[in-house]
Amino acid sequence: MLTRRAALMGAAGVAALPVLAKAAKAESTTVHESAAPADLSSLQRIKRELLPPPFVHEHEQVAPAAPRIVEFEMKIAEKEIEVDQGAYLQGMTFNGSIPGPMMVVHEGDYVELTLINPPENMLQHNIDFHAATGALGGGALTLVNPGEKTVLRFKATRPGTFVYHCAPGGPMIPWHVVAGMAGSIMVLPRNGLTDHNGDPVRYDRVYYIGENEFYIPKDGNGDYIRYEDVGESYPDTLEVMNGLIPSHVVFNGAVGALTGENALKAKQGEKVLFVHSQANRDSRPHLIGGHGDLVWEAGKFNNVPDRDLETWFIRGGSAGAALYEFLQPGVYAYVNHNLIEAVNLGATAHVVVEGEWNNDLMEQVVAPTEYSGS
Repeated sequence: MLTRRAALMGAAGVAALPVLAKAAKAESTTVHESAAPADLSSLQRIKRELLPPPFVHEHEQVAPAAPRIVEFEMKIAEKEIEVDQGAYLQGMTFNGSIPGPMMVVHEGDYVELTLINPPENMLQHNIDFHAATGALGGGALTLVNPGEKTVLRFKATRPGTFVYHCAPGGPMIPWHVVAGMAGSIMVLPRNGLTDHNGDPVRYDRVYYIGENEFYIPKDGNGDYIRYEDVGESYPDTLEVMNGLIPSHVVFNGAVGALTGENALKAKQGEKVLFVHSQANRDSRPHLIGGHGDLVWEAGKFNNVPDRDLETWFIRGGSAGAALYEFLQPGVYAYVNHNLIEAVNLGATAHVVVEGEWNNDLMEQVVAPTEYSGS
């Protein structure tokens, strides 16, 4: 494995191994190995099966009486992904999806993740939880070579929505992130969400929208280059990345991933919670024809939510949440309101809502008719 990885690093033109993660791993090992293990034997364990986004695994909105250890398992998959017609990304993924699946626990619960790097992969990987406390968010304790697995447990001490991403060190960090290795975890308050008055709030559906920008190189003719493997793609991708001009800005891994047959679904009168993350760049979600009834723009549920927002701001490296009750049927577009990125680069999703039209809210008073100009 080491020989294979060293050969890959040389071919990719990387002068140094992921020094940051390796040094941190060594340092944190001496710290954590001297500490007494936590005794959590009295806590209930529950295993959650992760779902590919935009869907979210089964969970309670209000927590049971006592904290639990919530077990998850994720496999890392390096694989080619067709981002758009003729545009192929040598992707790196958590559990095979871009973004990685969303995990849901409650404040005070323990997240226990088994992270697997299968032997067919070429690179080192790890996971940095923005929700965690200590050791690079777990990145220093989860650095795994191909053919290795590890188990990390951390206590979810702060409620909110948080990003997780791969951070194996040095120049590998941005590459792995823009190749797809990012996801989100939602830590709900034990009593569930509350509005600006402190009253309980429930959602009927929750969707996870992970926004990514991709940097797919082109050849001299302007055609996208297709590579044999992730290692071969690195030098050209690095050059495009450093120009800071993405070839694509998409939701959930590809242009059109959440439109057409894959559009999100809802019913009139339902409250839908949209969790939106961007691990690398700022974004501006907007629901065309709807609003953010309650918006935790920074994603932190200890803060009072904003109300009635038309567009909200997701900082790069964060996840936010917005709740909206759909009042009218129809097809809603959920976009990044940098409309160049939404229309030309791909950052658009659709929500198809069933129900009965209410002319009191909107009515076509006169249908389009011929106009002579006089």
